[in-house]
Amino acid sequence: MATPPSKTRATSLFFSPAMAAPPRKPLPLLLFSLSLPFLLLLLFLVFLLSHTTFTILVCPLLPRSPSRSANATTNSTVAPAAATNLDVSMDNTIQAFHVSSPPPSLPVPPPPPPPPVKTINNKKASTKRNKSLLKLLVKQTSRTRRFAARAAELFEPPSPQRPCAGRFFMTWLSPLEQFGRREPLVVETLFRWHPDACLLIASDTMDSAGGSDKLRPFLDRGFRVAAASPDMAYLLGGTPAQEWLGTVRRGEVGPGSVPLGQNLSNLLRLALLYKYGGVYLDADVVVLRPLSALRNAIGAQAVDAATGDWIRLNNAVMVFDQGHPMLREFIAEFSATFDGSKWGHNGPYLVSRVAGRVRQRLPELGVTVLPPQAFYPVDWNKIVGLFVAPKNGKEERWVKAKMDNIKGESFGIHLWNRESRSLEMEEGSVIGRLISDGCLFCNSSVGKALKVDMEFTRSHSVVRMRVEVTRKENISPTTVDHVYNGEGYGLIFKLEGAQVAEKVDVIMDDANHDDDSENLKARRRNKGFRSF
Repeated sequence: MATPPSKTRATSLFFSPAMAAPPRKPLPLLLFSLSLPFLLLLLFLVFLLSHTTFTILVCPLLPRSPSRSANATTNSTVAPAAATNLDVSMDNTIQAFHVSSPPPSLPVPPPPPPPPVKTINNKKASTKRNKSLLKLLVKQTSRTRRFAARAAELFEPPSPQRPCAGRFFMTWLSPLEQFGRREPLVVETLFRWHPDACLLIASDTMDSAGGSDKLRPFLDRGFRVAAASPDMAYLLGGTPAQEWLGTVRRGEVGPGSVPLGQNLSNLLRLALLYKYGGVYLDADVVVLRPLSALRNAIGAQAVDAATGDWIRLNNAVMVFDQGHPMLREFIAEFSATFDGSKWGHNGPYLVSRVAGRVRQRLPELGVTVLPPQAFYPVDWNKIVGLFVAPKNGKEERWVKAKMDNIKGESFGIHLWNRESRSLEMEEGSVIGRLISDGCLFCNSSVGKALKVDMEFTRSHSVVRMRVEVTRKENISPTTVDHVYNGEGYGLIFKLEGAQVAEKVDVIMDDANHDDDSENLKARRRNKGFRSF
């Protein structure tokens, strides 16, 4: 039987191709698509592990080129971040250029010294020292009350004693132990050219038994030098800084961050000259000739190369009459603009500011500004070279030329202790020769103790001992004198065969002789012995 057409049409319309259900995916393909991310992650981990294992275990066993080995050794101390930026194949010539020093013919000024590392210990010491100086500033003590009398005793001695041929001042507000070998050398050069002068060192630390010991070689030879704790109230009385001192004592003005000793020294030198008149010298200024011809003078540190006019003064050396108005202006500027946190603000920059304001009136005030060659022939960033001994003929000629230039044009030379304190004064250097020319105790001045074997002959025995030469002076006696000073025996004798009669103080290590022995005669036993 035939199917009705209408029913067949209806069925075909209901199951059209567009409405048919999609076919289902096979199961393996579905599992693969789900596990693909995990497979990729696993492959990455395997690669990473293989690379690390190869780097750690295999690479060190592979042969390396000599150049790379050398580079690796040279750069082993370089930080890893910097090492990755270095090209190990850099041209050797470029590397040599960067690591080599400048050629001798093109000297480069040394950079400013790095600031000292502030450890806990030196910070505590600095804090303690600042407290001591603040006490000195705000409070009188039994020692400071004697300052005026000590100064009068030095500068105005009783009639049997000869008067001072000049008044000199220094300040020393550092610890006593820092008054080392260099500072006495400076004092020697001062008295070398001014044997009848008087030197007053304003210092609380040198005004002590230890300070007296350091000055004993000068006192024993008749040089007039004294250390006294400064009385700030006495020195600043009647000056523009008297009111400033009152504000400090009331706690209205703080000392600032710059070491108080530096700022206090800047004021103290002005007050000393204003009160007494004379010459102020820093403890690191070597005197090269008499300063008696100078009056109301201050030295320039720098000048304008184009005009020749001074652009900065320095207060390391000042020569002024008592009560000079320029000193009063300096003191007024200190009290009005004091800033304890700016280095140099109350010192070299202060005198430069004041002198700059009255530049046109300086001749009227009778003030002379000396050129840099007078006391600052070498700037602070070049002073290092003057401490180095010549190594060859060329350097020897340079040293002699520098010596002639400085000695011919300078009154003195500032050693810039802030930059040169740690330097050794090499024998034969410019500074060593300058100090040697002006020394009083020549063998101690070069900082060397000469030890030799000597043979002392007596009528009944021969005594051998080691002696240490400490100083010499020209004399004529030939007999030996000896004295016990509580620490050891000191002998004075003449070296037989010496061209010039010499007196030498010696310290004996193992002297085996009686205190009453006399007329000992010494002869040279060590052929290498040399006289200073």
